Amino acid sequence: MSEHPLDPLSADEFTAVADILRRSRGVGTGWRITSIEMLEPSKAELAGFAAAGTCPARRAVALYLDRTANATYKSVVSLSDHRIESFEHIPGVQANFTVDEFAECDQMLRAHPDVIAALAKRGITDMSLVFMDTWTYGEAVAPPEYRDRRLGWSDTWVKKEPGANPYACAVSGFHCVIDLNAMELLRIEDTGPFSEGVPQPVTMGEYLPARIPELLRNRWQREPLKPLEITQPEGPSFTLDGNLLRWQNWSVRIGFNHREGMTLHQVSYRDGDRERTVAHRMSFAEMMVPYRDPTDDHYRRTAFDIGEWGLGFMTTSLELGCDCLGEIRYLDATLHDSTGAPYLIRNAVCIHEEDNAVLWKHVDHDTGAAVRRMRRLTVSCHVTVANYEYLVYWRFHQDGNIECEVRATGIMVTTPLAPGAEHPNGTLVDERTYAPFHQHFLVARLDLDVDGTDNTVFMTESVAEPMGPDNPYGLSVVQRNVALRTERDGMQDMNFATQRAWKVVNTNVVNGLGTHPSYQLVPGGAIPAMFDPASPVFQRATAIGHTLWVTPNSPDERWPAGEFVNQSSTDTGLGAWTRANRSIENTDVVLWYVFGIHHITRPEEWPIMSVDVVSFWLKPAGFFDRNPALDVAADPAACQAGSERT
Repeated sequence: MSEHPLDPLSADEFTAVADILRRSRGVGTGWRITSIEMLEPSKAELAGFAAAGTCPARRAVALYLDRTANATYKSVVSLSDHRIESFEHIPGVQANFTVDEFAECDQMLRAHPDVIAALAKRGITDMSLVFMDTWTYGEAVAPPEYRDRRLGWSDTWVKKEPGANPYACAVSGFHCVIDLNAMELLRIEDTGPFSEGVPQPVTMGEYLPARIPELLRNRWQREPLKPLEITQPEGPSFTLDGNLLRWQNWSVRIGFNHREGMTLHQVSYRDGDRERTVAHRMSFAEMMVPYRDPTDDHYRRTAFDIGEWGLGFMTTSLELGCDCLGEIRYLDATLHDSTGAPYLIRNAVCIHEEDNAVLWKHVDHDTGAAVRRMRRLTVSCHVTVANYEYLVYWRFHQDGNIECEVRATGIMVTTPLAPGAEHPNGTLVDERTYAPFHQHFLVARLDLDVDGTDNTVFMTESVAEPMGPDNPYGLSVVQRNVALRTERDGMQDMNFATQRAWKVVNTNVVNGLGTHPSYQLVPGGAIPAMFDPASPVFQRATAIGHTLWVTPNSPDERWPAGEFVNQSSTDTGLGAWTRANRSIENTDVVLWYVFGIHHITRPEEWPIMSVDVVSFWLKPAGFFDRNPALDVAADPAACQAGSERT
């Protein structure tokens, strides 16, 4: 058993859950376990553990499929006394896809005689060069005759040679519809000009140096870089005790699960002799990627990468000197396959310190310069979602700031064009090849507990007062703060004109200045949905219709588009919960922040995309009564003279 109630499930615990399901419910051959996740203790249970060491029962929740009956089940399993607490059939839903299904589908299709024959008509005969990339369906775009099945649809790609980039050459108009339970090909869609003999364009989609043509490789004549070394001879300044991370007054516990990937828990800041709470739990709860191209190749291409697949299942191992630079500490992660058997992701989470230029500085006319370098602690993980990579960084600063940054990279989906064909929904990136426009919507779930559980969220914005006798030069700008009292109030949108932000305030506490402590959500990367409200794509995730949602905390409300988004037709998450218009004033609240990338594709992002960076901040706003970084020491070597003068 784990040493702390929030520690992720171990390999033995995954095995135990699978054994209990097999023994008690016959979950074996013909079944598929799609997810096993720790059922996290409540805040009250965690408080009891902290106060008296009373360890709450260790429990897990499992989703699994009876493939023969196409039935989804959910169980709560007690690991403390090895029994099933609940066993529920959930009709009309599909659980998340699994990595096993993705691989099995590719193997089945490439060996299928109908697929082999259809591709041969297009001149593709070496099936070892073919890759079938399976995607999920929304109900509205699924073939009506198959909607009662567990469905997938495939893109088809072909490599120019062994080892080449599999995402360089799309076989346009060639898609398969698959029953994933039976692993059965239902039909082949072979349409468009290329199915009628029009030759596909010749593209250069390689990004590894050995495969890039010499003329292109030498085009920019880049000089090699000199070595850049980051060393900490005395080791890092943080401590890591199991999953508990401490650094520069910060304390945070790191978790991990199949759906959200890395999670952060019990974030606090030591202020004098007080350990002050900032957040109970922070994670990404959904990622929706709709392609804004209505053509046959793309009309069904809308991914819910968290709900349909799971960031944890797609987390990749990190490597020193490549993904992380410096004095690194890693955390491994343990997950499971669709039989429940555990496997290890080595170096799943990277923890290190970074220099980040100047923290604060002033040059006094008499005493000279006083300057402090900024050191920040970064906790990161990387996920590979088929052709795309998402790199997630949570950064903790010495002055109490928290930055959440996401970088998107990888390989854009591209589509070949017939000679003279238009491409209004994408950008030409290669010979008769375009990359469709699309959007990446991320939903951060922020369970903030600012100096305690009961908080109120305020919308705050700057207002320029009209000119008049008291404002003759038009200089006056005042701050307007409006308490959000109901869930309807909590549906908030970005407003650049007023520099709108949101403060999570503890109105029950007074700081040294006589005001209430708060943390401010400073928006960044907010993008518009740009959907007709009646769009069936939008109806699956109405969460993207607002920049911010605020709800009362409920352990059953974790997924902003609903628990089961695979083949969904409507939003059973935020759009459903908030219809009750519950009170969010002076209570335990959750903020759902929607941000991302409005990706108008560029030729410079082909054949591989340099990172696109978006972020948001959580900043103390009256949480302290002055700058908490006043005591940051000067660098003993570089700033010795300035430190002595000041």
